[in-house]
Amino acid sequence: MNFEKIESAYQLLLENCQLIENEIKTTIYDAMIEQNAYYLGAENAPEKVAENNQTLADLHLTAEEWRRAYQFLFIKAAQTEPLQANHQFTPDTIGFLLLYLVETLTSKEHLDLIEIGSGTGNLAQTILNNTDRNIDYLGLELDDLLIDLSASIAEIVGSSVHFLQEDAVRPQILKESDVILGDLPVGYYPNDDIAKRYQVAASNGHTYAHHLLMEQSLKYLKQDGLAILLAPTDLLTSAQSDLLKKWLAGYASILAVITLPDHLFGNPQNAKSVFVLKKQMVEKVEIFAYHLADIQNPDVLQDFMEKLQNWKDDNAI
Repeated sequence: MNFEKIESAYQLLLENCQLIENEIKTTIYDAMIEQNAYYLGAENAPEKVAENNQTLADLHLTAEEWRRAYQFLFIKAAQTEPLQANHQFTPDTIGFLLLYLVETLTSKEHLDLIEIGSGTGNLAQTILNNTDRNIDYLGLELDDLLIDLSASIAEIVGSSVHFLQEDAVRPQILKESDVILGDLPVGYYPNDDIAKRYQVAASNGHTYAHHLLMEQSLKYLKQDGLAILLAPTDLLTSAQSDLLKKWLAGYASILAVITLPDHLFGNPQNAKSVFVLKKQMVEKVEIFAYHLADIQNPDVLQDFMEKLQNWKDDNAI
């Protein structure tokens, strides 16, 4: 990976987005979509934008270099036009942890994988760019802006990922998958009529969207598949948790809970943990519980990886 090329690409992308933003009086995120369209061959690009895009093409970036350049662009954009919390991309530290869990806890060379709430597509590209597995990746995302961004970036990168614009809480006709991934959006789901179809539905008021998505995700999972989900650390003790635990007891098994450092999420109240679920198992296994106190400390990571592998071997996961 060439960091000088990544920096050059970032500067070119940023200049083009700022030129487009000023010309058509739009947000930087809409300007990103326009920039992607021009790079992919849309007509009538401003002269300087077209010139910069030729320079970008001449860099011959790898897929991972493209991803890093766009990541820097999103970070820069968020300084002036922050996305809401549920729309922000999954940080690399967490993305690579999720990739490690996918590769450690599965053995198939070909994996069907669905991501619930794929956002900007950064997690999808992180996984596809850094694995040797053959992954059929489908991202579900409702937001118009995010689906346009993720799809256009995937086309530029040359990624095989597919995105579907749908409300993931509403029932979809999807094939069962080996892995369900999700950095679950946190908050209340507004449509009570839809929510009432779920076992985790609250009897009064709105239901937590992350509870609904957790139940929904298991419906798309193969019997031997895994759901690897980022959800609030207080998932099993917060409001409505009794309904969630009742559903879990009858339908799913928690295999692992990995708590993450609070500082990764800015505010400790926004802290999330990784929950690894499987459809209800006949034989119970000991839950792998680990507090990953410092996700960037090599000694901590080594201890985590050794203990996870030992747990996997002991429980024949």
